[in-house]
Amino acid sequence: MITVLVAVRDRLLVCTSDGLEPDGWTATSRLEDRDLECVGAHSSAPDRVFVGTRNGLIRTVDGGQSFDRRETQFVAADTANGRAIARTDAAATAREGDRVMAVTVSPHDPDVVYAGTEPSRLYRSRDGGDSWTHLEGLAALPSADEWSFPPRPQTHHVRTIAVDPFDPDRLAVGIEAGALVITSDGGETWHDRPPGSRRDNHTLVAHPDRKGRLYAAAGDGYAESDDGGDTWHHPQDGLAHRYCWSVVPDPGDPSRVMISSARGARTGHTPSRANSFVYRRTGEGESWERLEGRGMPTGEGVVRTVLATVGEPGVVVAVNNRGLFLTRDFGDSWTRIDVDWPTGLEGRTPRGLVVLPK
Repeated sequence: MITVLVAVRDRLLVCTSDGLEPDGWTATSRLEDRDLECVGAHSSAPDRVFVGTRNGLIRTVDGGQSFDRRETQFVAADTANGRAIARTDAAATAREGDRVMAVTVSPHDPDVVYAGTEPSRLYRSRDGGDSWTHLEGLAALPSADEWSFPPRPQTHHVRTIAVDPFDPDRLAVGIEAGALVITSDGGETWHDRPPGSRRDNHTLVAHPDRKGRLYAAAGDGYAESDDGGDTWHHPQDGLAHRYCWSVVPDPGDPSRVMISSARGARTGHTPSRANSFVYRRTGEGESWERLEGRGMPTGEGVVRTVLATVGEPGVVVAVNNRGLFLTRDFGDSWTRIDVDWPTGLEGRTPRGLVVLPK
């Protein structure tokens, strides 16, 4: 059994199949009209799924058949006598400041979950989402005064969180927009804007088998690190569209990378102006090649694609406003996954994608 979770603004699609064949899938819509922002889960606890919304974090423990209607309560930014107030009333989670923009389950322990909000705050749960701890320190970083997010210049948010697969206390966090920050001690201290890091990181991914290898898809380009995020370089030859959104490495070869990109935010996110692409690099030092005419729509009318792996070499699942797609050869050819794709979804931009093999 395999489950693919697709978050768009007005629903969560729960797609299931007995295997990675294009046919035989079923799809169910959940959480309709809940203003979704992201989705997170882990294959070791596939029935527990976290969905970030503009009004808090929602959890299911049965694979999306039902959802806990109580949004997880976070520590609000309000203070009294210099101390944070734990807000537990329902109204606290309805504030704009409680938008949950990123959620990541640790690869080391499915009970450890990280959630990032707008404005930029980071929280950790060690009990599968029952309770949360505010990891303070982000707001005190030197670059914090420069963080902002258009068209709301007074806001910014945690967009992406990557947990080091070799060290559970090491995290890379992307602030949209303004900084990439690193912690090596579980959030006690932070390294602000490591040399070469991008400022507008959308997706950070670690390779499961190459210690120290991190990949960044950012609005200001692509970047890689070989030391867990302490320093970064920018292999971009052949990458003609450098507003990058989603990135996945081949689990079987860390030098093979796939990325989605556009010329800018409008052509990446806005369906009426969409013109986005998927690129692939097949080895260290190789140039990027644009993947076109291989079975997955790209180009005019297609919003930026969200990519995810299933842990098998060469296998990638992708979603954009035209549907759900699968490749077994790392982009040489794509097959459309046969799930119901309502016409209305062609006008939606996917917010998140998680693939859960069981």
